[in-house]
Amino acid sequence: MKIVLKQVNLLNPEQKLQQKSDILIEDGVIKKIGGLKEEDFKTSKVFDFENKYCVPGMLDMHVHLREPGREDEETVETGCNAASAGGFTSVACMPNTSPDIDSAEVVRYIKEKSKNHLVEVYPVAAASLGRKGEALAPMYELFEAGAVAFSDDGIAIKTPHVLRHAMEYSKMFDAPIIEHCEDDSLADGAMNESATSTLLGLPAIPTVAEDLIVIRDIMMAEFTGARVHIAHISSKNAVDLVRQAKKKGIKVTAEVAPHHFTLSDEMVKTFDTNYKMNPPLRSSEDVDAMIEGLIDGTIDCIASDHAPHSIEEKEMEFIYAPNGILGLETILGISLSELVHKKRLSLSQLVEKLSINPRKVLNLPVPQIKEGEKADLTIFDPDLIWTVDVSKFKSKSKNSPFDKRLLTGKSIAVINKNKMFYEEKFFGI
Repeated sequence: MKIVLKQVNLLNPEQKLQQKSDILIEDGVIKKIGGLKEEDFKTSKVFDFENKYCVPGMLDMHVHLREPGREDEETVETGCNAASAGGFTSVACMPNTSPDIDSAEVVRYIKEKSKNHLVEVYPVAAASLGRKGEALAPMYELFEAGAVAFSDDGIAIKTPHVLRHAMEYSKMFDAPIIEHCEDDSLADGAMNESATSTLLGLPAIPTVAEDLIVIRDIMMAEFTGARVHIAHISSKNAVDLVRQAKKKGIKVTAEVAPHHFTLSDEMVKTFDTNYKMNPPLRSSEDVDAMIEGLIDGTIDCIASDHAPHSIEEKEMEFIYAPNGILGLETILGISLSELVHKKRLSLSQLVEKLSINPRKVLNLPVPQIKEGEKADLTIFDPDLIWTVDVSKFKSKSKNSPFDKRLLTGKSIAVINKNKMFYEEKFFGI
């Protein structure tokens, strides 16, 4: 099948590409950029994408697909559907499933479940068996089966001893250790430690719980020469620590979730459990630090930390409700609204945070927008005004604090693996 993306703005800062052009795609491959003839239009399905942007397919590097184990909350298929709707052609899925992604069999299971979907799924495997922080998982077998990184996601790797060996092993195949930075002896709480937590009488988690593990992990990365990636960074001090480490040449990268550069712990006053996540929402000063970290490049990536939960679980009392919110279908709209339209990041910088840098962190090739390349593309309208409606989400769960929020900017279509998602439908190309 042949399709034409008509008068679309091509943008790929990795190629230094920024031009308005027609693009011909045939059997999933980019055949022509510009110079199309009348015959090309007549024999192709034409999509008028004037004033839309076409960028390398976006990759969300922090997604919980819940399968295997909690298919009532999300499955590989529904999570990939949500990714398509949100503008993502690839996701990296975290290992806190049941069973954990700590064997090659589970990695292969996830790859098999996703192989026919438009969205490419890259499993992040557990660093330790059962994510218990006691014995290393079979890291080489996991890597050979298709794992792209290692993490005890949901908790930090328990001891410096295990962390050291995990880093030394991961260094052999240049895969990052992705760390949920939190000292669990300080983390038995439901929200950020602040005047607000005192006012509400809720048990709290101080930012130092995050900072201590960030310090430990940076020092271990320096000692081993391995790569460490700080997941969902949320504290001002943690951003400062990463900034200093990068200046020293330590191999550390970081991601931030949209809720941590958009919402503060003041929102918890509503006791709405959709404002409960881990790390918790922090102070407005921390929120500002996340934005500054994105601007100066300290924070490399934006990732959703997409964490589906059932309505029944999220309707529990705040202190007992599970941590986590959806993110795949709002991350692009929030990022465009809060960062690009507020002149904090350029469109090119945002594409780096959502398309290019996540792949570099995970050692994956960045899709190129050029003739002869497989089409792996996200098309979005940066100026489309829309209202978030969780009832229309493709995700199996509905737990979002952004429901009914007005956003500017939305994905229009995604193309990958000889497939296209457009106007709520998948079809082959």
